[in-house]
Parts: sequence; C-alpha cells; structure tokens
Amino acid sequence: MPTEITRQQARRLLIRAQGLDGAWAPAPDPCGTADVIRRLGYVQIDTIAVVERAHHHTLWTRQPDYQADHLDAVQGPLRQAFEYWYPAASYVPMEHYRFCLPRMRSGPGWTRSSQQVVEAVLERIRAEGPLSSADFEAPPDFERKGWWSWKPAKRALEHLFTTGELMVSERRNFQRVYDLAERVLPSHVDTTCPSDAELGRFLAREALQSLGVAGEGNARWRGGDRILLGQGLRDLAEAGEAVPLRLEGLRRGDWYARPDDLARADDPLDDEPRLHILSPFDSAVIHRNWLKILFDFEYSLECYVPQEKRRYGYFVLPILWGERFIGRLDAKADRKEAVFLLQRLEFEPDAAPGGELFQALAEGIWRLARFNGCDAVSAVEIVPESYGAALAQALERR
Repeated sequence: MPTEITRQQARRLLIRAQGLDGAWAPAPDPCGTADVIRRLGYVQIDTIAVVERAHHHTLWTRQPDYQADHLDAVQGPLRQAFEYWYPAASYVPMEHYRFCLPRMRSGPGWTRSSQQVVEAVLERIRAEGPLSSADFEAPPDFERKGWWSWKPAKRALEHLFTTGELMVSERRNFQRVYDLAERVLPSHVDTTCPSDAELGRFLAREALQSLGVAGEGNARWRGGDRILLGQGLRDLAEAGEAVPLRLEGLRRGDWYARPDDLARADDPLDDEPRLHILSPFDSAVIHRNWLKILFDFEYSLECYVPQEKRRYGYFVLPILWGERFIGRLDAKADRKEAVFLLQRLEFEPDAAPGGELFQALAEGIWRLARFNGCDAVSAVEIVPESYGAALAQALERR
C-alpha cells in the first residue's frame, strides 16, 4: 500500500528539495553557481527586467553571494551549463546534455526555417566563429509584426539551436551568441542518445530531487516525456529508489518520494522561519497548480494580461515565510534613481504579520533592493494599509 503523507509533509519536502531551508551552502563563486543549477536541475531564463532577471534572481535566492558574472563563467569558460528548451528556455547542467538529444533529433518544430537561409547562417558561423542575431542583416523588405516575428537569420539560428547543430557559446548584453556545437561541447560530455527507459528514469530522478514529491501531475514535462516520467517513477519504485505515496486530500494521481527524503518529512524546517521573495519563474513556484494544492496559494503572473484585468500588479513576486506564502510584492527597480519601488505589497488574508515577520520582510526587501543595484526603498502601496506604519519602521531599521 502507498504511504500516506500530509500536505505539510509535502510542503517540507518541496522546500528542502528547492534549497529554501538554508541547508545548502554553495561556494561564493562560479562553481557554487554550477552546483545550484545541478541541484535544481535547471534554471529558467526570462527576458523581463523590471527587477533582476529570473535566472539571476533564482540563483541568488540559493546562493547569497551570487553575482551575474558567475553565470557567465559557468556557461562560458567553465562550460558547466548550457542553454536549451527544458522545456522552456533554461540553463541546464552540462552533464544533462545527452538527455536533450531526443528532442534535438525530433526536428525543429516551430522554429522551421528556409533551408537556404539555414545553410548560409551555418556557413558563416563555421567560417567566422561565434555570431549573434545582430551580426545578420534583415532583408530590405522585412517588417517585424510581433514578438515572434523574427528576421530570417534569427529564425535559422533558433532552428539550428533547437536541432542541436548550434549551441549558445555565451551571452553578450543578454543576446545569445551561437557557435557550432562541437566547438562549445566539452570533449568529455556523453553524447549517446538515451533509450526511452533511460530518459524516463532520468526525468524521474530529477523530479524527485527537485520537487521532493513527484508525479506526472506536477511535472513541467509534456506529452511523451510526461509518459516516460511516469514509467520512470514506477521503475524507481520497483528498484527501491522511490516510495509510492498518497497525498492528503488528493484522490487522483500517483506520487513518489525518495526514502531518505521521506524519513525527514516530519522534521521542522528550522527553529526560525526563513523569508524568501521569489521570482515568478523560480522552480519552486513554476507549477502553479501544485502551489494551490500544497500551500493553498493561488498565484498567476499578470504581466501577460491587460492592465485593467490585473489584480495584484505587473510582475508580482510571491513571498514565502517558513512553510507559508504570506504575500505578493509588485516591485520595480528604478535603476536610474537607484530606488527599489514597492509598487504594491499585499499580504494574504491569513498572514497575521507581527514584529518578527515585518523585520524579516524588511531585511528581505533590502537584500533584494541591493541585489538590484538600489540603495533606497520606496513603498507606494501596502495592503492592508494598517500594516504600512509597522513595515515602514522595520524598513528604516533595516
């Protein structure tokens, strides 16, 4: 019979698996950054920059001394991570390369491009070395009509990137610089394509490591990969690497955890709750339905909806306090004035904040402000308004 666990136990497993309990101690250098990427399994990339971009934010949350040039070194000279669709654009540990091969070999998908343009782009990179999209001119009659309306060379670059013929050698001013895969991929990397069974077990181990409780119902994978994950979890259970679970309140779904993780499910996380202001693309919150199930926290990113339909703000950061989400912060870094704007900070109805929480939140806000290059904090709107004075006092005390 499957082991039954409570939602509190599942929350603790997730928080530990995500390194949000303070137990991780990554070195304050690029090797420490690479270790965080390995532990998480991937770090999602995003372009929105009202605060520090999602990949930097996610790494900084686990590595307090993180600096953006750490990631540059991990991707560039150290070659310990590479970029790929995982399934969203992500930094991925280099040792995971072979498990991306099935997708690379399945075809270009939506990135299909003119074969003539593809060959011309590939020939230039072969002859000239690493190039970015900016190194290719658009045709005189080209007119961009939307976000995904790329010039032909850019579409060819993405086509070659998706099929694995090109890799991202580095980023310059956040722009991808592409090179031939054989000039980027370290010689020691395994390039044998995994079988379906191998891929399934790999996905299962990664899910268990990064989520604590894993199943097809909280996976970021889709389609065939989701099916392989499910079989992989069953295979690990048969081998004793995973324990089948039933989760409190859920009648459907097969769930699993690693035996050693499950043995600690009743252990409190810490004597004092930790506060984290997370990126919307942080791997701890990217599974919105899972957040609702485990934390009763309904969260969505509203930058993709019209302004008049937004409830909380443009780029809202969820706030984790111990084992609960207690609020949402719509923040903006005014880098010109070096001011970190709390455009709207709204507490959850059951947050019941007191002095300890206000102090921890103020410290978290100041840390995030400094990480964003700001030396001042300005609170525009606090909800409920009655909490404003206490938070302002805590912010002044730092």
